[in-house]
Amino acid sequence: MTVFEWAARHGVSPGAVEELLAVLEPGRPTGERGTEESEAAVQAALQIEAARRGGSLMRNNSGACLDAEGRMVRYGLANTSSKINRKFKSADLIGITPVNGVGVFTAIEVKSPGWKGPRPGNEREQAQAAFLKFVRGLGGIGLFAQSVKDVYR
Repeated sequence: MTVFEWAARHGVSPGAVEELLAVLEPGRPTGERGTEESEAAVQAALQIEAARRGGSLMRNNSGACLDAEGRMVRYGLANTSSKINRKFKSADLIGITPVNGVGVFTAIEVKSPGWKGPRPGNEREQAQAAFLKFVRGLGGIGLFAQSVKDVYR
């Protein structure tokens, strides 16, 4: 269980969770829902809001590194090879959103406020857009977000 799920279960306000996280993680970006100032603050606010609404969004770190034996280890949803990852890149937040009593797969790619949308020549953003389109095509929720308002209008 995450702190966000616990907070939702016990009726703890998003503001109280933000205050607690600021105490536990000094220097952590914060912001009121809808007025976040950084990508990290947007992610935190989205996770809090998802839990408040009975869902869950979890951070999906993605990348690759060498282990102690020198083997390449890839991590993150759908990150099976560098070739695939260049064309199909999973979202920052992955989770479940309750919709009419059914849990719907949710993928949210978080961007800093002011971002203008996937640029045609940007391979990373195009790969992110491809993943979100795939999720939507199978009935899930897949979108870019710069604030809680982008997700929960």
